[in-house]
Amino acid sequence: MTTAARQGSSAPYDVIVIGAGINGLGIARDAAERGLRVALVEQEDLCFGVSAWSGRLVHGGLRYLEHGDVPLVRESLKERERLFRLAPHLVKPVRLIMPFYSRNKRPSWLIRIGMLAYDVLSFDKSVAWHRILSARAVRERFTGMSAAGLSGAALFTDGQVEYAERLCVELAIAAAGAGAVIRTHERVTALVREGDRVVGVRSIDREGREHEIRASVVVNAAGPWVDRVNGGDEGGPAPRLIGGSKGSHIIVDAFPGAPTDVVYYESQSDQRLVLVIPWMGRYLIGCTDTLFDQEPDEARAEVDEIDYLLGEANTLMPEAKLTRDDILFTYSGVRPLPYVPGVPEWKIPRSHIVLDHAKKGQPGLLSIVGGKLTTYRQLAEDATDDVMRLLGRKGGTVSKEVPFPGARAADLEAFRADFLASAPVDADTAERLLDLYGVRAERVLDLVRREPELAERFDPQSPAIAAELVLAVEEEFAVTLADVFARRVLLAFEPGHGRAGVERAALIIGDRLGWDTAEREAQIAEYERWLDHLRVPAPAAR
Repeated sequence: MTTAARQGSSAPYDVIVIGAGINGLGIARDAAERGLRVALVEQEDLCFGVSAWSGRLVHGGLRYLEHGDVPLVRESLKERERLFRLAPHLVKPVRLIMPFYSRNKRPSWLIRIGMLAYDVLSFDKSVAWHRILSARAVRERFTGMSAAGLSGAALFTDGQVEYAERLCVELAIAAAGAGAVIRTHERVTALVREGDRVVGVRSIDREGREHEIRASVVVNAAGPWVDRVNGGDEGGPAPRLIGGSKGSHIIVDAFPGAPTDVVYYESQSDQRLVLVIPWMGRYLIGCTDTLFDQEPDEARAEVDEIDYLLGEANTLMPEAKLTRDDILFTYSGVRPLPYVPGVPEWKIPRSHIVLDHAKKGQPGLLSIVGGKLTTYRQLAEDATDDVMRLLGRKGGTVSKEVPFPGARAADLEAFRADFLASAPVDADTAERLLDLYGVRAERVLDLVRREPELAERFDPQSPAIAAELVLAVEEEFAVTLADVFARRVLLAFEPGHGRAGVERAALIIGDRLGWDTAEREAQIAEYERWLDHLRVPAPAAR
C-alpha cells in the first residue's frame, strides 16, 4: 500500500466500496467525482478477480437478443460507444465473424434479423454496420474456417480491451485523483452494525493489523464474494444473492489458418457460442459456462473444459489440429450472476442489480449483483445515484464525459506521433508504453528523465523497462511483485510469464519498497503461486 493510498484512512466516509473489480472501481470513481468521501477496500489487488478473467471484449451483448433483453443490449451498445470515446487507447473496435453453417441450431435468417436489430439498437455508433459475406468471401477472409456446410457469415463490429487490468488501474487513478482512498490487500471480515443499520466495516490488512472503517453507506461490490462479505467471517445469516458460473479460456500461439478477426461460433456439441479471439499476439479461445460453488479464487480450467474448447476449435478450424501441447496457459473466472436455482447458467440474466438491504431490514448496505465489463459505468452511475439518495445529496454523474487518465489529450494521434519521434527509449518500448499507458506514457518517461538508469530493459524477453515497475508502486497502488507483473506491466501473460526478469524486477521494486533479501525471495515465491491461476491441468490417468 502506498502512503498516498493510506492518507485519511481514519476519517469517517460517506461511502465505503468493497471490491476493486471493474464495478467497485467504477463506483468509487463516480462517487468521488460527485464530491463524496470514498474509501475502497479490496482483499487482494485491483482487478484481481473476475474482471481479469473475461474474454476481454467490450460488446453489445448480441446473444442477449435471444433472451429478449433488448434494454440490456441497448445499454451495452451505448456504453461500448462511450468507451470507444473515453478510453480509445485501451478499448478499440474489432471485427467479428459469425459463420452460417447448415448444422447450426440458429438458422442464417435468424442471425440476419439479429444483426439488423443490433445495428438499429446502435444507431448512434461510430463504427461500421454489419455486412453479410458469401461463403467464398468468408473463406478468403478466414482461410482456416471449415467449408463443410458453410453458406456465408455475418461480419460486424464490437470492441476489445486487450488489457482489462489497465482499464481497472486507470479507474483507480481517476478515483484517487478525485479524492478516494484506495486500500488494497485488506480483507473485510465483518460489517459494522449499530442496531440494524450498517455503519462500516471491519478489516484486516496484509500485515495482520485490524481496522474499523465507518461510513454512512456501504456498497458491497465484491463480485463472487458478495455473499461471504454479507455473512462475514462468522458466516452470519444472509440471503444468497450470487450463483457463480465459471468461464474458462485457453491461450495458444498462432496456428495454420488462424483468423485475423474475432470468430463468434456456435458450438456443435451444445449450441453455446464459442469465441476465437486474437489477443496480445496469440489467441484466446473460450469460454465455458458451468456452475461453480467453491471459493472463487480456486477456479481453474479443468480437463473436460479444455477438451471441449479444443474440440470446438478443431471443428471450426480443421487444419489447426490444436492439442493440449499447444496450450500456453489457461485462465478461469467466476461470474457473479444472480442466484437463480434451476435455471441453466447460460440463461441467467446478465443485467445488474443494485440491492438496497433496507428492504431486508439492514439500512445502510447496498449489494451489487451481476453486471458485466461493458456496462460497468452505467452500473456505477446507478449505484452512486442510490448512494446519493440515501445520503440526501444531489448531483449527477460526470463519468459520461470525462476521459480516462490515459486519454486526456486534445489530439491522441498527434500525441502518439510526437511521443514516438522523441521518446528516449527503443522504438518497441515506446510502442509498448503507448499501448499500455496512453498519454500516461509520459509519466514513465518522466521517471527515466529523472533517473536515466530506469530505462533498463530488466527482462531480456520484453521491451518493458524499469521505470514501469517504479510507476506501478509509486502511482498505481501496486504492493507486491504479483501486483506488478500480473496487473500493471502484464508480463504474466507473455511467454515465460516474465520469469527471465523476475529477480531483477524484485531488486528494482524492493529498492523502492524496502524489501530485504528474504522479502524479495518471498515475493518471487508468492508470484509463482499466483501463476497457478494459469496452469494447464494434466490429463486424467487412464
